[in-house]
Amino acid sequence: MELRNIVTFVRIAEVQSFSKTAEQLGYSQSAVTMQIKQLESDLNTRLFERIGKQIKLTQAGERLLPYALEILNSVQRAENAVQAPKEVRGTLRIGTCESYVISVLPPVITEFSKVCPNVEISIQTALVSDLFSMLKQNDIDLMYFSDQRLYFPEWIKVFERPEKSYFVASASSPLADKKKISIERLLQEPLYLTEKGVSYRYAMEQVLAEKGVELHPFLEIGNTDVITSFILKNQGISFLPEYVINDYVKKGELVVLNTECPEITMWSQLVYHRNKCVTPQMSRFIELMLKYIDSDKSVN
Repeated sequence: MELRNIVTFVRIAEVQSFSKTAEQLGYSQSAVTMQIKQLESDLNTRLFERIGKQIKLTQAGERLLPYALEILNSVQRAENAVQAPKEVRGTLRIGTCESYVISVLPPVITEFSKVCPNVEISIQTALVSDLFSMLKQNDIDLMYFSDQRLYFPEWIKVFERPEKSYFVASASSPLADKKKISIERLLQEPLYLTEKGVSYRYAMEQVLAEKGVELHPFLEIGNTDVITSFILKNQGISFLPEYVINDYVKKGELVVLNTECPEITMWSQLVYHRNKCVTPQMSRFIELMLKYIDSDKSVN
């Protein structure tokens, strides 16, 4: 069996498409088809079947997949063992949300650029549902997101940690020192929110909907830096995760409002596809993320 044929087999199993595999690996579609035929000939069995426009592993293909991954991961570990960190090359593709790009990832990426200066980082931001599809189609290597605790058999979860979200205001806001602020009083202030569909906003909206309260934000925007800039100027309130407001709270510029709204907690989670061959750049990024998570302190 040729190693390149095994690589092609695993990639097709990941993305479930011969054409997409050809595009990602830089082959013609006919070359991909030939490689699979060679592998099937070597093993004397059929590995894929077409059902309409869908590509699906046969039972033999299902049995082969974990062994193929073991082979590729063994090869990768051998390469890692003789490759110095600064010699690592290639691309690292991360799928995440915009608030993580602004608030969490910068120190990790800065450190990563020192450890692996020859690796190009590509970051895609999207809603969680879209990130799921990107991970499944091998359009990203790692997915870092915030949502309810989620588990899927096709994922490897690197870590998860709770992330609380709060109503916040400027330290000079008239609400700053109030206790048990009612929802009705809270929503008299101009409200700045991230766009609909973001996990922590959706969870908060569901809690308020149970109380018969509907939100009418003054401004919706995906960029949390823009939101905090308005709040810092005491132009209203917002509902944001602790990783966004942490530094501002420590500096005394923002305050967490004491409200009657129940506590809302999401989970930050870093995952990759179970069928993914872990590259050196993925391994080193994961190491740095774990280091960051261990050292990071929340507002509480």
